[in-house]
Amino acid sequence: MLAIVGRPNVGKSTLFNRLAKSRSSLVDDQPGLTRDRLYANIHWEGTALTIIDTGGFDDVDDPLIDKVKEQVRKAVAEADAVLFLVDGRDGLLPGDEKITDLLRRSQKKVVLAVNKIDGSEHDDLLVGFYNLGLKKIFPLSAAHGYGLKEIMAEITRELPKGEAEPDDHEEIRVAILGKPNVGKSSLINHILGQDRLLVSEIPGTTRDSVDILVTRKGNKYRLIDTAGIRKKSRVSKKVDKFSMIKALKSIERCHIAVILLDAAEEISDQDTRVCGYALERDRGLILAVNKWDLIKKDPKKQKQLRENLVRRFNFAGFAPRLNLSALTGEQVPKLFDEIDRVYKQFCTRIPTPELNRAVKEIFRQRPPSITAHSGFKVYYAAQSRTKPPTFVLFVNRLEKIHFSYHRFLTNQLREYFGLNHCPLRLIFKPRSEKES
Repeated sequence: MLAIVGRPNVGKSTLFNRLAKSRSSLVDDQPGLTRDRLYANIHWEGTALTIIDTGGFDDVDDPLIDKVKEQVRKAVAEADAVLFLVDGRDGLLPGDEKITDLLRRSQKKVVLAVNKIDGSEHDDLLVGFYNLGLKKIFPLSAAHGYGLKEIMAEITRELPKGEAEPDDHEEIRVAILGKPNVGKSSLINHILGQDRLLVSEIPGTTRDSVDILVTRKGNKYRLIDTAGIRKKSRVSKKVDKFSMIKALKSIERCHIAVILLDAAEEISDQDTRVCGYALERDRGLILAVNKWDLIKKDPKKQKQLRENLVRRFNFAGFAPRLNLSALTGEQVPKLFDEIDRVYKQFCTRIPTPELNRAVKEIFRQRPPSITAHSGFKVYYAAQSRTKPPTFVLFVNRLEKIHFSYHRFLTNQLREYFGLNHCPLRLIFKPRSEKES
């Protein structure tokens, strides 16, 4: 395992993305962008290892920066080796010396890379960094790859051999979504039983989307902690826009979206909007009300909350609801039971004969009101995909299907097959002449 550490804005995330061959980590000229530890499994010329991107280790008196530094210490503690990145353009700074002291106490193998050096003609910029007393110093351009091969050869030469954890396509991918400061990182920390993610009362503490693997009762889950999704009108900084984009992209790659709500606050348009983002992408949904401990002894507020949930989320009536507390842990284990239940339905495949019998029975009991006058027919039905279950009905006259009957038929199929807690797609198509 390799930890990449250094002061803010020296190029750690740029290097992490180059090694991971992705844009997993946010990159910008603004210092202090990365805060949580980000992990990626890579292969480098036959050697498998896990790399860790860390926040900038800054000597500033600030509670949030203190938490970032603690994340850096934890990354160094669990790593087999450390790639210490400094900025060749800035030269040696006091912050570099403090990081060196930390690394020296760790007794881990440390490779010092002087970043932002684009060629051998600039190698003279390395000279000042020899004052740090580290044996291995290499020039590097994280942006262009200069010097990276030599650095990785030195790092992998003594690292323990062994395969990094493979990406498991059977894992259940769960995105934790919600407004800023609703408790997303606190929830994941409680699940893990450690302060894996930064938690602060300052809204917007999480900026990246952070993937964390969890195994429970033989099932593997990829929990995706996301930045708080704000109203577009309140997103002004470029970093916030990038965070929003990454949070929304996390919906694209998850199976189930847990929409986290704050029990102590009114359900807002933004809460329903976040849920709508996931529903538009046909993701499984769970409405989880966090901070339940704050209203646990107030029946009046509980009743008001239940009524608001029904009213504001009527468009996602199939989504199960769960009251929990990330602070006390109440009902948090049950969240996985709900995830398992939704995912099982999400992956359901119905045999074609059984599906056609159901459609025929539903049409017999309640045909569309226009059937007698238009000669409307459903020839047959088939399931085209899972995740979510998607059914295609081949009919003779598409223009005669009213949206209300479409909704009725969707709900009937959901009830008929016990798909009451997952989204279901119903598509009408004309039967071609060849099929007639």
